[in-house]
Amino acid sequence: MLICPCGNHLSFNECCNPIIIESRKAATAEQLMRARYSAYTVAAVDFLLKSTHKSTRKLHNKEEVKSWSVNNSWLQLEILETTENTVTFKAHFEDFHKEHQIHFEKSHFVFENNSWYYVDGEFFD
Repeated sequence: MLICPCGNHLSFNECCNPIIIESRKAATAEQLMRARYSAYTVAAVDFLLKSTHKSTRKLHNKEEVKSWSVNNSWLQLEILETTENTVTFKAHFEDFHKEHQIHFEKSHFVFENNSWYYVDGEFFD
């Protein structure tokens, strides 16, 4: 059983994969955030773009998203705080130089047309 990369103690096929392959919708902003992190670990670029709100999707280049996904080794997702529409997290990864990095972000989400979408994020050091 492959444990889900998002850190829940469920299998990938029970947790984030159904959201990524669109057989189940994320019920909360946090579920979408977890699925998006897991999508980076498996290079599910189409899902990452599709789950980005249409108002900001044009700011994300498919090749750059793919490169960010495959050129890093994703280590851990740390959820720090959630509200209905925000998730503050740290994504731990090794870059292509094998150096440990932390992506620290407060993501903003919107619920529209019965689905959650990532809108944008505030980035911290």
